[in-house]
Amino acid sequence: MKAVILAGGLGTRISEETHLKPKPMIEIGGKPILWHILKMYSAHGVNDFVICCGYKGYIIKEYFANYFLHMSDVTFDMANNRMEVHHKHAEPWKVTLVDTGDDSMTGGRLKRVADYLRGEEAFCFTYGDGVSDVDIGASIAFHHRHGKLATVTAVQPPGRYGALNMRGAVVQGFTEKPRGDGGLINGGFFVLSPQVLGRIADDHTSWEQEPLTGLAAEGQLMAFEHTGFWQPMDTLREKNLLEELWLSGKAPWKTW
Repeated sequence: MKAVILAGGLGTRISEETHLKPKPMIEIGGKPILWHILKMYSAHGVNDFVICCGYKGYIIKEYFANYFLHMSDVTFDMANNRMEVHHKHAEPWKVTLVDTGDDSMTGGRLKRVADYLRGEEAFCFTYGDGVSDVDIGASIAFHHRHGKLATVTAVQPPGRYGALNMRGAVVQGFTEKPRGDGGLINGGFFVLSPQVLGRIADDHTSWEQEPLTGLAAEGQLMAFEHTGFWQPMDTLREKNLLEELWLSGKAPWKTW
């Protein structure tokens, strides 16, 4: 099975870093968050990726072109114009990098990679800026069982602020970053039938608008509920949170 990953947006809300690189290349623990997402899928046996590039996409291409250099020790023999890579670390990945335009919307980017999805019974699709311990294998099995056109992973958003535990006006304690109000949201990590691609009009189509709402209206969208860890990286605060979790050695999304 293939996984399509959106990696072309501007990431304006984390411009402290995205003025130099595309958002999926922002590093968590010294590795791009895109690498973390690929490792998550690979842990569930999905190793064929189609990356939708856009803004500064050449940086993503250069990263994979020089993957051995990023992951291994290397000796440069300047006198003999020779390079030797030591302890080569290989991943079982096939990565296709597609320029889907600087200004395309999420649906437009997906439509632009349609040629790479021909013949697929189903494929995975997600955003290049969020990590989770979602059971991707179980979501794929769920998709095959229900037989509808689309599956979305439904998650409860993480709370942003700590809350006071109160009795009357007396503060009895604190709840650190409580989760949302109970409502579930689109957490990405879709499993889709290629038939959904026909619902995308052009580059200006947002996947979350007409295609997704249309599928829901027709009863063709099913929710795979995930109650575990899920965290997007929309802001510098969220990037720092993920960094802290990784450095603690207890990153919940590290399932490999």
